[in-house]
Amino acid sequence: MEFSLNLPINSVSFGQVSSLLLRELFLKNKVIPISPIGQVDLSSQNLDKDYTDWLQTNLNLFLSKHSRKNKIFKLWHINGSLESFSENQVLFSFYELDSPTDVELNIIKNNYKVIFSSKYAIETFKKYGCSNLDYLPLAFDKYNFKRLEKDYFPDRIVFNLLGKLEKRKHHKKIIQTWLKKFGNDRRYHLQCAIYNPFIKAEDQQNLIHNSILENKNFFNISFLNFIPKNSDYNDLLNSGDIVLGMSGAEGWGLPEFHSVAIGKHSVILNAHAYKEWADDSNSVLVNPSSKIEAYDNMFFHKGQIFNQGNIYDFNEDEFITACEKAIEKVKSSKLNKNGLKLQEDFSSEKFADNVLSIMSK
Repeated sequence: MEFSLNLPINSVSFGQVSSLLLRELFLKNKVIPISPIGQVDLSSQNLDKDYTDWLQTNLNLFLSKHSRKNKIFKLWHINGSLESFSENQVLFSFYELDSPTDVELNIIKNNYKVIFSSKYAIETFKKYGCSNLDYLPLAFDKYNFKRLEKDYFPDRIVFNLLGKLEKRKHHKKIIQTWLKKFGNDRRYHLQCAIYNPFIKAEDQQNLIHNSILENKNFFNISFLNFIPKNSDYNDLLNSGDIVLGMSGAEGWGLPEFHSVAIGKHSVILNAHAYKEWADDSNSVLVNPSSKIEAYDNMFFHKGQIFNQGNIYDFNEDEFITACEKAIEKVKSSKLNKNGLKLQEDFSSEKFADNVLSIMSK
């Protein structure tokens, strides 16, 4: 089995997935030519020299050893994946909406195989005639995330809201709905790590204070800046009691997934890729109420050749009811034992073995 890798190695979500795969391939002592997408940035990770030496060796191999006759495993956006170093490219990507465009369909059909971490995405593309599809669930990153036995806020229950600030993730609706019920209540706190590096800091502050908070003051909500180190992000996940995963469309939901996997309680929208790992045993589920257009004129623009369609919406009262159920779970036990099972069910070893199995076919 000979194949190469073409993927981003950096601190954003795509890069985090790449890094987890690479660390497992390193442990297997694999020799695989690697072509990075963009600049290599390992600053978010804590790494040892043996791994970085292995990585550099395999990066150096690509130009001298890669053949277009060999398969290549590419981890990237659909936009940018018609381009290929191989006649047999296996694309691993993430799709969140429900209306693939002609351009997206053409890109999918021109790859040898396309893998999604969401069965919802697979079913969406199947409806439009695509058959070269496969499913690959993501994994718990044991190298960067673990449960910390620390008592952060003993006098209050802390909710965590995570992910980059945008309409798709329903941040505005979640915050405003939560504040209507819990705002200025000392028993609860909402911690928002929703910094979006693709929005200017000044614009982001204006969006939060003017549009989301509507220039009102609440003492029990905080907004955190960008967190560059995974170790610090792990500390953040551990500091919360309940994670809110109410995004209208996701390819997996890594921050919420890792929170539940380290034993945090959660309120999760029962839709799209969340359904791959969240169920009644490990989460308080909220069924979607409808679908709405995804367009926000920032990241999703109507009429473009990529990212068209709808996201799931939710009922505010049902969301609050779910929050109240999660609060009772925390009062009963801060540890979500069923959540911990995700670490084994979606282990990094299984993730790497699944990639190797797909590439061997």
